[in-house]
Amino acid sequence: PQPVIDAVTSYETNYPANVHRGVHELSGEATAAYEDARRRIAAFLGAQTHGLVFTRGTTESINLVANTSGGTLEPGDEVLISALEHHANIVPWQLACQRTGSALRVVDVDDHATLHLAAVEDAITDRTRIIAITQVSNAVGTLTPIREICTLARSRGIPSLVDAAQAAPHMGVDFADTGCDFMAFSGHKMYAPTDIGGLL
Repeated sequence: PQPVIDAVTSYETNYPANVHRGVHELSGEATAAYEDARRRIAAFLGAQTHGLVFTRGTTESINLVANTSGGTLEPGDEVLISALEHHANIVPWQLACQRTGSALRVVDVDDHATLHLAAVEDAITDRTRIIAITQVSNAVGTLTPIREICTLARSRGIPSLVDAAQAAPHMGVDFADTGCDFMAFSGHKMYAPTDIGGLL
Protein backbone atom coordinates (compact mmCIF):
# COMPACT_ATOMS: atom_id res chain seq x y z
CA PRO A 1 0.00 0.00 0.00
CA GLN A 2 1.11 3.54 -0.74
CA PRO A 3 1.19 4.59 2.95
CA VAL A 4 3.71 1.81 3.62
CA ILE A 5 5.84 2.85 0.65
CA ASP A 6 5.64 6.47 1.83
CA ALA A 7 6.66 5.56 5.39
CA VAL A 8 9.63 3.48 4.23
CA THR A 9 10.70 6.19 1.77
CA SER A 10 10.43 8.86 4.48
CA TYR A 11 12.50 6.82 6.90
CA GLU A 12 15.20 6.00 4.35
CA THR A 13 15.29 9.63 3.17
CA ASN A 14 15.16 11.44 6.49
CA TYR A 15 16.92 9.13 8.98
CA PRO A 16 20.20 7.98 7.40
CA ALA A 17 21.67 6.95 10.73
CA ASN A 18 22.29 3.88 12.86
CA VAL A 19 19.65 3.05 15.44
CA HIS A 20 20.94 2.73 19.02
CA ARG A 21 24.53 3.35 17.93
CA GLY A 22 25.01 7.10 17.70
CA VAL A 23 24.86 10.19 19.87
CA HIS A 24 24.16 12.68 17.10
CA GLU A 25 20.75 14.15 16.30
CA LEU A 26 19.85 11.93 13.34
CA SER A 27 20.72 8.78 15.25
CA GLY A 28 18.54 9.95 18.12
CA GLU A 29 15.64 10.61 15.76
CA ALA A 30 16.09 7.25 14.02
CA THR A 31 16.19 5.48 17.38
CA ALA A 32 13.07 7.31 18.55
CA ALA A 33 11.20 6.31 15.37
CA TYR A 34 12.38 2.70 15.71
CA GLU A 35 11.32 2.47 19.33
CA ASP A 36 8.00 4.16 18.57
CA ALA A 37 7.32 1.42 16.03
CA ARG A 38 8.11 -1.18 18.72
CA ARG A 39 5.72 0.56 21.14
CA ARG A 40 2.88 0.70 18.59
CA ILE A 41 3.30 -2.92 17.47
CA ALA A 42 3.39 -4.17 21.06
CA ALA A 43 0.25 -2.15 21.89
CA PHE A 44 -1.48 -3.54 18.78
CA LEU A 45 -0.80 -7.06 20.08
CA GLY A 46 -1.64 -6.36 23.73
CA ALA A 47 1.94 -6.74 24.94
CA GLN A 48 4.54 -4.80 26.86
CA THR A 49 6.98 -2.84 24.72
CA HIS A 50 10.06 -4.31 26.39
CA GLY A 51 8.89 -7.83 25.54
CA LEU A 52 8.95 -7.39 21.76
CA VAL A 53 11.99 -8.62 19.84
CA PHE A 54 12.15 -7.71 16.16
CA THR A 55 12.97 -10.60 13.83
CA ARG A 56 12.70 -11.23 10.10
CA GLY A 57 9.32 -12.94 10.53
CA THR A 58 7.44 -15.80 12.11
CA THR A 59 9.88 -18.44 10.90
CA GLU A 60 12.88 -16.74 12.47
CA SER A 61 10.92 -16.10 15.66
CA ILE A 62 10.01 -19.77 16.04
CA ASN A 63 13.56 -20.81 15.20
CA LEU A 64 14.81 -18.48 17.93
CA VAL A 65 12.58 -20.19 20.50
CA ALA A 66 13.33 -23.69 19.20
CA ASN A 67 17.08 -23.07 19.24
CA THR A 68 17.04 -21.67 22.77
CA SER A 69 14.29 -23.73 24.40
CA GLY A 70 15.50 -26.69 22.37
CA GLY A 71 18.76 -26.44 24.27
CA THR A 72 16.99 -27.62 27.39
CA LEU A 73 15.45 -30.65 25.69
CA GLU A 74 16.80 -34.06 26.63
CA PRO A 75 16.42 -37.53 25.16
CA GLY A 76 12.86 -38.73 25.74
CA ASP A 77 11.39 -35.23 26.09
CA GLU A 78 8.47 -34.26 23.88
CA VAL A 79 7.47 -31.22 21.85
CA LEU A 80 3.75 -30.96 21.13
CA ILE A 81 2.38 -29.40 17.94
CA SER A 82 -0.85 -29.87 15.97
CA ALA A 83 -1.64 -31.25 12.53
CA LEU A 84 -2.58 -27.70 11.49
CA GLU A 85 0.91 -26.23 11.68
CA HIS A 86 2.73 -24.30 8.98
CA HIS A 87 6.18 -25.66 8.17
CA ALA A 88 7.60 -22.70 10.09
CA ASN A 89 6.21 -24.33 13.24
CA ILE A 90 7.19 -27.87 12.30
CA VAL A 91 10.72 -27.88 10.91
CA PRO A 92 12.40 -25.94 13.77
CA TRP A 93 10.99 -28.44 16.25
CA GLN A 94 11.93 -31.41 14.08
CA LEU A 95 15.51 -30.14 14.02
CA ALA A 96 15.52 -29.47 17.77
CA CYS A 97 14.23 -32.98 18.42
CA GLN A 98 16.84 -34.52 16.11
CA ARG A 99 19.62 -32.64 17.90
CA THR A 100 18.46 -33.64 21.36
CA GLY A 101 16.90 -37.07 20.96
CA SER A 102 13.49 -35.67 21.84
CA ALA A 103 10.22 -36.64 20.17
CA LEU A 104 7.87 -34.47 18.15
CA ARG A 105 4.26 -35.35 18.92
CA VAL A 106 1.48 -34.19 16.62
CA VAL A 107 -2.07 -33.71 17.90
CA ASP A 108 -4.51 -34.74 15.20
CA VAL A 109 -7.65 -32.86 14.16
CA ASP A 110 -11.09 -34.23 13.41
CA ASP A 111 -12.66 -34.70 9.96
CA HIS A 112 -13.61 -31.00 9.90
CA ALA A 113 -10.00 -29.89 10.62
CA THR A 114 -11.00 -28.86 14.14
CA LEU A 115 -8.43 -29.07 16.90
CA HIS A 116 -10.12 -30.06 20.15
CA LEU A 117 -8.80 -29.06 23.56
CA ALA A 118 -9.43 -32.59 24.82
CA ALA A 119 -7.12 -33.98 22.13
CA VAL A 120 -4.36 -31.60 23.21
CA GLU A 121 -4.89 -32.55 26.84
CA ASP A 122 -4.77 -36.25 26.02
CA ALA A 123 -1.47 -35.77 24.15
CA ILE A 124 0.30 -34.09 27.06
CA THR A 125 2.57 -36.37 29.06
CA ASP A 126 5.00 -35.85 31.91
CA ARG A 127 7.71 -35.49 29.22
CA THR A 128 6.00 -32.62 27.34
CA ARG A 129 8.42 -29.68 27.47
CA ILE A 130 6.76 -27.14 25.15
CA ILE A 131 3.48 -26.79 23.26
CA ALA A 132 3.69 -24.88 19.96
CA ILE A 133 0.32 -24.32 18.27
CA THR A 134 -1.00 -22.03 15.57
CA GLN A 135 -3.85 -19.68 16.46
CA VAL A 136 -5.30 -19.83 12.94
CA SER A 137 -4.43 -22.39 10.29
CA ASN A 138 -2.79 -20.86 7.23
CA ALA A 139 -4.20 -23.63 5.00
CA VAL A 140 -7.82 -24.10 6.06
CA GLY A 141 -8.52 -21.17 8.41
CA THR A 142 -9.29 -23.28 11.47
CA LEU A 143 -9.42 -21.25 14.68
CA THR A 144 -7.84 -23.20 17.50
CA PRO A 145 -8.88 -22.90 21.17
CA ILE A 146 -5.56 -21.19 21.78
CA ARG A 147 -6.43 -19.42 25.02
CA GLU A 148 -7.64 -22.67 26.57
CA ILE A 149 -4.55 -24.52 25.28
CA CYS A 150 -2.23 -21.92 26.80
CA THR A 151 -4.16 -21.99 30.09
CA LEU A 152 -3.87 -25.78 30.13
CA ALA A 153 -0.15 -25.59 29.38
CA ARG A 154 0.45 -23.05 32.13
CA SER A 155 -1.48 -25.15 34.65
CA ARG A 156 0.93 -28.01 33.89
CA GLY A 157 4.03 -25.80 34.01
CA ILE A 158 4.64 -26.22 30.27
CA PRO A 159 5.74 -23.22 28.15
CA SER A 160 3.56 -22.42 25.15
CA LEU A 161 4.30 -20.78 21.82
CA VAL A 162 1.58 -19.35 19.58
CA ASP A 163 2.09 -18.95 15.85
CA ALA A 164 0.02 -15.79 15.31
CA ALA A 165 1.09 -15.13 11.71
CA GLN A 166 -2.45 -15.56 10.41
CA ALA A 167 -4.29 -14.31 13.48
CA ALA A 168 -2.52 -10.97 14.00
CA PRO A 169 -3.74 -9.36 10.77
CA HIS A 170 -7.24 -10.83 10.73
CA MET A 171 -8.56 -10.81 14.28
CA GLY A 172 -7.95 -9.16 17.60
CA VAL A 173 -4.83 -10.68 19.11
CA ASP A 174 -4.04 -10.01 22.74
CA PHE A 175 -0.78 -11.51 23.93
CA ALA A 176 -1.57 -11.01 27.61
CA ASP A 177 -5.08 -12.43 27.31
CA THR A 178 -3.87 -15.44 25.35
CA GLY A 179 -1.69 -16.48 28.27
CA CYS A 180 1.10 -17.86 26.11
CA ASP A 181 4.79 -17.60 26.87
CA PHE A 182 5.85 -16.82 23.29
CA MET A 183 4.02 -15.36 20.30
CA ALA A 184 5.47 -15.17 16.78
CA PHE A 185 4.19 -13.04 13.90
CA SER A 186 5.18 -11.60 10.53
CA GLY A 187 4.86 -8.05 9.24
CA HIS A 188 4.29 -9.01 5.60
CA LYS A 189 0.91 -10.48 6.56
CA MET A 190 -0.07 -6.96 7.63
CA TYR A 191 1.24 -5.04 4.58
CA ALA A 192 4.68 -4.36 6.02
CA PRO A 193 7.77 -4.88 3.87
CA THR A 194 9.27 -8.36 3.65
CA ASP A 195 11.68 -9.46 6.38
CA ILE A 196 10.14 -7.85 9.43
CA GLY A 197 8.27 -9.60 12.20
CA GLY A 198 8.53 -10.19 15.86
CA LEU A 199 8.59 -12.41 18.87
CA LEU A 200 6.85 -11.69 22.14
